[in-house]
Amino acid sequence: MASPVTLRLDKETRQRIARIARRRRLSTSQVIRAAIEAWVEREETTASPYEAMADLIGVVHGGNPSRSTEASRQFRELLKRRGKRS
Repeated sequence: MASPVTLRLDKETRQRIARIARRRRLSTSQVIRAAIEAWVEREETTASPYEAMADLIGVVHGGNPSRSTEASRQFRELLKRRGKRS
């Protein structure tokens, strides 16, 4: 069950909330609860970094697909060449 909270607002903010409530045909309390819920969701992310980025993974196309696999081979060859110099 919801518990009451006392909130002090300046007159202008209270009037703005009342206008939004009338326009959306909601109570002032409903508008304030929705605003607080939206703020809390934005501030308190519960998703892991992977979950937050999951919809973006794999959407970029282009570039050399063998770049990462070739990098390890090239690095190994570089180390071998440097070893021969000594």
